[in-house]
Amino acid sequence: MNTHLPIETRQLSKTYRLGFWLHKKVNALQGLDLRIEPGQVYGLLGPNGAGKSTAIKILIDLVRPTSGEARLFGLPPGDDQARRAVGFLPENPAPYEYLTAKEFLGLAGRLAGITGQDLDRRVAEVLGITDMDRAANLQIRRYSKGMIQRIALGQALIHRPKLLILDEPTSGLDPVGRRDMRDLILAERERGTTVLFCTHIIPDVEALCDRVAVLVAGKRIREGSVQELVTAQVPVVELILEGISPDALQRMGVPLQSSHALGERQLVRTTDSDSQVLMRKVLDQGGRVAQMQPTRFSLEDLFLKALEEAKHVAVGGQVL
Repeated sequence: MNTHLPIETRQLSKTYRLGFWLHKKVNALQGLDLRIEPGQVYGLLGPNGAGKSTAIKILIDLVRPTSGEARLFGLPPGDDQARRAVGFLPENPAPYEYLTAKEFLGLAGRLAGITGQDLDRRVAEVLGITDMDRAANLQIRRYSKGMIQRIALGQALIHRPKLLILDEPTSGLDPVGRRDMRDLILAERERGTTVLFCTHIIPDVEALCDRVAVLVAGKRIREGSVQELVTAQVPVVELILEGISPDALQRMGVPLQSSHALGERQLVRTTDSDSQVLMRKVLDQGGRVAQMQPTRFSLEDLFLKALEEAKHVAVGGQVL
């Protein structure tokens, strides 16, 4: 298993048929290609309904693809050896409420084939990793949302998986809970675990992920490291102009990304190359450039731009 990628998909597609007569088709995934290297934290970023959860369901063998293929360590997702190498945290975990954390982790460990003193040691270790020692003998029904997320992550870690698949692990958590969950994920990366991290929360992607795929309407429309995705964009410059009216600015014919009046001044954003032309025209007409500075293109900017570009490619209505 070590000679194969933890996750590889080729032209993975899923079409659902809906309605009483099953006439309506919904394309949840369209030709998804992924190659996730060992030890990476790989983010699937996209809005609700982008197809992220469908991709995860295929990888853990809950859903069969309509076409294409998926491999975990070179094996089909349903293969027993592949399944033993995976730990999974669902978006809305629902552990047995009448069990304590210790009992629940013990159950998860036994299901994974761990027994005896090895199981006792591993349960104690995972309680420490997830910082749930003090709540070890408390019934889960008394847990907060953050505590449930922690113990659900614990069951995903109990058998020391080589691959963690996390579906919206920070969704619904307060800032402290999100920070703690991020710390746990980073600690697993340091241990060499590969992590597939599915989310729509952009700051978590920036803080955690080595590489990112942006999904919209079931299609991968961007892929790369956060740095690559951001720096690949055309540099943008922000200028504050004085002595130029909005009408005069429009007549100059220079492409602008945005323009806002600030009293008698104009705040504009344009590309680096267009900014040079704009400044010359402003000075020629007796105006003044009060301020000029490059703007940092963020992952959020990229995400919003990708959403706008993808509006015309959405096919088949709402994506699940």
